[in-house]
Amino acid sequence: MCFSARKISNMLFLIFTFHFSFFFISLQSIRKKCMEHLYPFLFEPNLHAVVWGGHRLCPYKGLPASDTPVGESWEVSAVPSSTSVISNGEYAGLDLASVISRSPEAILGDTVARAYSSQLPLLVKFIDAEKDLSIQVHPNDEMAQRLHGKFGKSEIWYIIDAKPGSFLYAGFKHELSPGEYKQRVADGTLTDVLARHEVKSGDVFYLPAGRVHAICGGILLAEVQQSSDVTYRIFDYNRPGMDGKPRELHTEWAAEALDFHVEDDYRTQYSNLNNRANRIIDSPYFSVRVTELTAPFHRNLIKYDSFIISMCLKGDCKLRVRATGEEILLREGHSTLVPAAIADYDVIPLQGKTRILDAYINNKDNSLGSKITRFLHITSK
Repeated sequence: MCFSARKISNMLFLIFTFHFSFFFISLQSIRKKCMEHLYPFLFEPNLHAVVWGGHRLCPYKGLPASDTPVGESWEVSAVPSSTSVISNGEYAGLDLASVISRSPEAILGDTVARAYSSQLPLLVKFIDAEKDLSIQVHPNDEMAQRLHGKFGKSEIWYIIDAKPGSFLYAGFKHELSPGEYKQRVADGTLTDVLARHEVKSGDVFYLPAGRVHAICGGILLAEVQQSSDVTYRIFDYNRPGMDGKPRELHTEWAAEALDFHVEDDYRTQYSNLNNRANRIIDSPYFSVRVTELTAPFHRNLIKYDSFIISMCLKGDCKLRVRATGEEILLREGHSTLVPAAIADYDVIPLQGKTRILDAYINNKDNSLGSKITRFLHITSK
């Protein structure tokens, strides 16, 4: 029996169409099954008492007042020493790291899971400094891995509130030699050459690994950082820690980690328009956006192939996932992690206005595979 080239072509087309349709339906089925177990995660309080802490975090988060000075609220953390515990839904009571290990690609995103060995690469905090923090610096990835087997630490600060006259240190006024740095540490004059910045609500500072810095008294801020707890203290005002003993200094490691380069402007400049996601930064370690909302706002971030961490800085809101209809209440002073597979949702202000800070890994990919993934997401609604 003979077949014309046209008939053979039509047969091949039908076979291809059948197999692609089967593949398409199977992917939809797998994806839907996966999404049935995913929803935006909320977390139990994870408060840290520190010598420089204050008393604003508990009321900000709607928690009972504490007599102990609380300096940090680790909002979303998979750091082994202080992992977040999920407070809502099917996974309530389980730690975030163990839940991620069950489905790292769906929660973190395929690209993130591969790049970071299925580990959450970010840590976000609220910080209340009633007193000055130590003068400090963080190592880059290479140094942190070599000395501690951990990520380095680049971070960004968003000032939520600042008492009049409050300031912070970020960077040097002028370039120092390593010799001058060591001399100033020895004679206690290092702060004389630090760049001092008075701050107000909405100010942002990006602190790449190697930049000297210190938050000073009177500041409440949100911090997005690489998932690392490596800090090198240079000077700590000769004060005791919570245990009554002097806190350890790391001046030699700091000397190796420091970047003495001077910037013209250490503040991060950005637009702040209502009802849009305003770009603050796209760094190699995270992307950050801030959104001031007076009306429901659609956020479709599937294209980034990343989890989304949303910190509610002001005004309660609801998040409603479009694919599943899952809805959570996100209160002021609280944060949520939206898994990558369901990162298409609406933010709905509940008190007239809400302010959200979003952090994620920017893996936007225009390859054919990525376009097919986004197509499957759209058509599965």
